[in-house]
Amino acid sequence: MSSYTIYLLPFISAFIGWFTNWIAIKMLFHPKEPKRFFGITIQGIFPKGQKQFAQKLGVLVASELLHFDEIAKTIADPAQLENVKPFIEGHIDHFLEHKLKEKMPIISMFVGTGTLDKIKEGLLEEIDTMLPELMNQYANNLKSKIDIERMVTEKVENFSSDKLEEILVAIMSKEFRFVEIIGAVLGFLIGLIQILLTML
Repeated sequence: MSSYTIYLLPFISAFIGWFTNWIAIKMLFHPKEPKRFFGITIQGIFPKGQKQFAQKLGVLVASELLHFDEIAKTIADPAQLENVKPFIEGHIDHFLEHKLKEKMPIISMFVGTGTLDKIKEGLLEEIDTMLPELMNQYANNLKSKIDIERMVTEKVENFSSDKLEEILVAIMSKEFRFVEIIGAVLGFLIGLIQILLTML
């Protein structure tokens, strides 16, 4: 090996390190369908294990990331209910001022503004009492009907291989790039070590 060629070793090793890591990352997703080479079946890790990946992700989301009790607590949070009250009050006002005359014209003739205000006040008090319990029952009803683990599992299982790759690359693009760079850096260092060993 000539004295000039030996100095190319770090760069050649860096390229090899980058390229092998790039290939390894690509093989996470490709080939998408099983391919046979010399009697060996090869398929990308994620396409091959998509069903298992979906099941584990479903368990993770349901047990660690998205507790339905927290959703129910948010739905029934008094601060959230306060945000709904102006909407309810607006509907009551509209009913007492307009709909009551249409639905019960005779009664509306004998009911004055003061009485309507008392009716509205009574309704709002009842709604204040009823709304938290109503939202709790609603949340519990949702909990019995919505299986977060099953929903996530089925959704991920039904992703196309292209969609799964798109999502994972979007999430881990920086990490994949870091792995490629680390491969190049380590390859470069190995090349330097080879030069030093050759000179000794």
